Amino acid sequence: MTEIVANKPLFNPKIIFFDIDDTLSRDGIIAPHNQATLEQLAKTEIKLAIATGRSKSIIPEDILALFEAGVFDAIVCTNGQYSFDKKGIISHYPLTLQQASKIDELCRQDHLVHKFDSDTHLAWANDNEQIRAFIAANPSSIIDPNYYKTNPVYQCSVFFKDDNQRMQEVDFAKFGLKLVHWHQIGGDILPIDASKERGVRDVCQHFGIDISEAMAIGDGFNDLEMFDAVGYAIAMGDGQPALQQRADFITGSIEEYGLQQVLNPLITATSLELNY
Repeated sequence: MTEIVANKPLFNPKIIFFDIDDTLSRDGIIAPHNQATLEQLAKTEIKLAIATGRSKSIIPEDILALFEAGVFDAIVCTNGQYSFDKKGIISHYPLTLQQASKIDELCRQDHLVHKFDSDTHLAWANDNEQIRAFIAANPSSIIDPNYYKTNPVYQCSVFFKDDNQRMQEVDFAKFGLKLVHWHQIGGDILPIDASKERGVRDVCQHFGIDISEAMAIGDGFNDLEMFDAVGYAIAMGDGQPALQQRADFITGSIEEYGLQQVLNPLITATSLELNY
């Protein structure tokens, strides 16, 4: 069981940003106790937002349903490259054609499976049985090696055959790019200044909230910059050790009711204030 560690006491945020996978959800499905807590929290004055590496077209249906129901006020997706609320786009930063072309070239040099993400599609540059099976289960997926040439795309996801093939030899910074690993065999290639932090800042500014008044909860490498920027950062108990080192509070895993350990006191405190 995760040992709960706090580097400084909890504070009262004006907005909370949640990662999806392995923070709210496991295997793409939100934990029922997490959904119940979010619905309670949405009754307070604290704004709630998603901050995910997923592109808009593959945000899970249960998360979108909570957004449509008004539980979430905004969604930061594609690692901060695309942010929106009910009224529309808050900010977006598409790759330039030059950037996308270089990414495609680098992936093809190593014969790597890769795809480009737009706000509506996952466009695969390769064709194999696994990809076709994925497409069958995900209607937003298509096979189109030239998609990035005529459509705005926000990141490229690349897939490696094993731990030794992770593009370590590529100097991405030379091209104004970076590779963020989200799994041993997968990563996202983005502009060097892209991060969840940028999307979080955009959403905070949109709502007139200083980022120092924001809380973020996550588990992965793509949460690092966001953790450094917000006023209070919470790492999941089964999250990356590097992220836990940057956290103000390490809570339990989903199965250990980690979110409830930190959010229930906020719900109680806010309810008491409203009833005072």
